[in-house]
Amino acid sequence: MSRLRFRPRRDVVCREAVELVTDYLEDALSQAQRRRFEAHLAHCPDCPEYLSQMRAIVALAGSITPDDLTPRMRGEFIGLYRRWQADEAHDSL
Repeated sequence: MSRLRFRPRRDVVCREAVELVTDYLEDALSQAQRRRFEAHLAHCPDCPEYLSQMRAIVALAGSITPDDLTPRMRGEFIGLYRRWQADEAHDSL
């Protein structure tokens, strides 16, 4: 009989890692969060690539301010954010 191995709840799963990337890049994670995030990166085949892509996006985009956006772009971003918030609210039910 084989034993099932469960990951401890403290492990960062990919979805959590994706949610932490911005804070990681901005050095806004606590030391414990940073250690968990980096431990996940060391063992995950996909998240380091995602982190690399996010670093490239930040480097290419530089710092964009609201004044840099057209009214249409602002409206599209607001719409995306509202849909994201609605999806998050729906997922938590």
